Amino acid sequence: MKQQLTLALFSGLAVCSLAVISAQQTQAQVAPRIPITKVSNSDFAKSTGGMVVIPSSSLPSPKQGTTLKTMTAHTNIQLNLPEGWNPTTVSPPRPGFSYGPPFAGYAYETPASLACIYALVSVTTGCNPNTVTAVPTGGSQSIAVVDAYDDPFAGPDLAYFSDEFGIPFADSQFSVVYESGTPPPVDPTGDWELEESLDIEYAHAEAPNARIYLVEANSNYYSDLLTAVTMANNLILCGSPSTCPGGSNGKGEVTMSWGGGEFSGETSDDSYFTQSGVVYFASAGDNPGTLWPCVSPNVVCAGGTDSRRNPATGANYDQRAWASAGGGDSLYEATPSYQSSITSIVGTARGVPDLSFDSDPITGVWVWDSYSLAEDYFDAELPATAGWFIVGGTSVASPNLAGIINRAGAFAASSNAELTTIYANRTKAGDYTDTQAGFCGPYLSYTTATGWDFCTGVGDVVGYGGK
Repeated sequence: MKQQLTLALFSGLAVCSLAVISAQQTQAQVAPRIPITKVSNSDFAKSTGGMVVIPSSSLPSPKQGTTLKTMTAHTNIQLNLPEGWNPTTVSPPRPGFSYGPPFAGYAYETPASLACIYALVSVTTGCNPNTVTAVPTGGSQSIAVVDAYDDPFAGPDLAYFSDEFGIPFADSQFSVVYESGTPPPVDPTGDWELEESLDIEYAHAEAPNARIYLVEANSNYYSDLLTAVTMANNLILCGSPSTCPGGSNGKGEVTMSWGGGEFSGETSDDSYFTQSGVVYFASAGDNPGTLWPCVSPNVVCAGGTDSRRNPATGANYDQRAWASAGGGDSLYEATPSYQSSITSIVGTARGVPDLSFDSDPITGVWVWDSYSLAEDYFDAELPATAGWFIVGGTSVASPNLAGIINRAGAFAASSNAELTTIYANRTKAGDYTDTQAGFCGPYLSYTTATGWDFCTGVGDVVGYGGK
């Protein structure tokens, strides 16, 4: 059964329909380019102003229970909405430029510009998103993305995104797996669907040869999300969501762009992240403080930086701490062995983040999502708010870092082993950028410093070495 998603251009010049695949998807199906009349957006590229909004899915619940069945996790996404712009507007083609950002003139990040900034490809001076086209290659084994609720258009969205940026994609590389065997409900706000689009698109962009599993939990209660994590473990180990037979030896990464405030029983739940051959990633959060599961010693905690650019040329200046990124000492987790070299900073507690990646929505990334957002962020007269979004938050960091570690190819035996390698190589400039500018934390009380700090951890990745 095909459904129709109608996208109306805000200019009123054109209306189009995008055919999407039935929600009963197990593999992606290639979505065609949208057959629409494209309109100029040169005025938008020159405009200033706009706003950043926090979707409802990224707001912590004011009432939390005390068990996994009564506590909920939230996403870590923020939307950058430039003045006069709408995601359903599509820019005109640029002569001689086959792949690149959907809107010419903006300097928001693409898979190619991120690969340039982090030296995952040959570096071009400035790493301008409008001119660089080289994207990462390689990757292997599997990456499992764990999220809540159903994204019925996940496969077509991933295919469309890959086509836009020239990333190789085959439908056999992608599968959607449901916690209960049938599709869970959708998130009526559309926010978790946007999270899922972000996660699968950038995990695939960083490791295009890896198999991507999207494991959809029935809800954002921890009991459901952690059941989905267990299924993700099995998918990586043997390609099945059920218990694997003896001798299964698959390897890969699990990325979790969600989390919540720490709780007293969290240390007993860290065991969910101990499957041999799997390295776990989670987002540090978009507010001062710490989140679980990112703060678990069995998880690589992905923090946030920003990527400053020249507004006239689009050239990248440098990476600095994102002031809103999460970080700090855990309330309950003890210092793990791999952090023994930084006890003068963290004391006796687990400190986070471990690594950082561009997360500031002001320097956000392009995400294609054809599931309509319910919140009226744009024009109330539009029948749907779907298309290209500029997304930030540490939800950007987790899938990107998971993909980069996959592409690095070491496939550590555990998160502890991976983190031991990261901390052992943290002072090597050829492997990591020690971010030494910016502030974060409560009242911006944390300062970046030489070496590890609560804002950026080890810092930003450089290439694939030391990982």
